[in-house]
Amino acid sequence: MSTVREIAAEEDVRALFGLMVQLRPQLRSADAFVEYWRRQADSGYRLVAIHEGATAQAMASYRLQENLVHGRFLYVEDLVTDAGARGRGHGERLMAWLREQARSSGCARLVLDTGLDNVLAHRFYYRCGLLAGALRFNAPVAG
Repeated sequence: MSTVREIAAEEDVRALFGLMVQLRPQLRSADAFVEYWRRQADSGYRLVAIHEGATAQAMASYRLQENLVHGRFLYVEDLVTDAGARGRGHGERLMAWLREQARSSGCARLVLDTGLDNVLAHRFYYRCGLLAGALRFNAPVAG
């Protein structure tokens, strides 16, 4: 049985690129992903993955944060299962691991954002016990 494993070494981050690009196709290369990870790790960006053998089947990134809206919370930035490995329970195991991480870190909530058009993800999140609690608005800022 595969388990959730924290990813902290550069070569392990690089190996996750093929999985992450399925969720974030704007990533140009494994080097760009590693550089993002390096920059963000100092502010609490963390990666976890589920492997079968040497191959990552699913991964998530998260941060522990605090604000006046949620108090202390775990923010899930990315959650993806390889297209060929969906339906095997990897996503549910990652969500359970993330909930336990939030609980053990003293968080009041687990929070994530998803696009309004991502209906399949919405169904998955509802099955995992998450509820839509807000709309997030954004606008580009011209340089």
